[in-house]
Amino acid sequence: MRIGYARGSIRDQREALEALGCAKVFTDVASSTRASRPGLELAKSHVRDGDVLVVTRVDRLGRTAYDTLKTIKELDESGVRVEAQKKNLDTGTPAGRLVVTAMAGLTEWERDILRERTREGLAHARATGRAGGRPPALTGPARDAALAQLAGGMSASQVAAFHGVSKWMIQRLQRSAATERVDQGLTSEDDRLITVIKVMLPM
Repeated sequence: MRIGYARGSIRDQREALEALGCAKVFTDVASSTRASRPGLELAKSHVRDGDVLVVTRVDRLGRTAYDTLKTIKELDESGVRVEAQKKNLDTGTPAGRLVVTAMAGLTEWERDILRERTREGLAHARATGRAGGRPPALTGPARDAALAQLAGGMSASQVAAFHGVSKWMIQRLQRSAATERVDQGLTSEDDRLITVIKVMLPM
């Protein structure tokens, strides 16, 4: 059985997934900043060994590369293939498994960067201290650490508490970073992953 999962612009994705032969489509309409995804959990509980979970883009499966890879691994261990329409990804094929292997390497690299930036952010905070009055803006290593923590799955509230700043400041940082990604053309996780894979594995 082919089961679809959609997140974000639900209507267009649902139509695409139904056209791909999905018998049922599960959806999540919540903000991408929320960790809870009941629609994805329902989809995962619905599929069985031999089934296929279909998405329009691989980044629909997780907020970060780590989340995406974790979901793919869980499904694979249950005998469920994953298909992503946009990049023609199928984890049931040798080429698809190669992509997942490359994703695993990239994910570990990203986690190493997250740990390093977190250490740098702590060192920066200790070196600068916490002056009275209006909280300082996050800059340099502290800004990089905050963005890495957000990408790693921490909430805006958690990151704000970690750095001793307001949640509003972290949310503003998120919006600023999102604008920068759009300006640079980095609007989806799968585009970035595939670009890295092409560099690693030139055709």
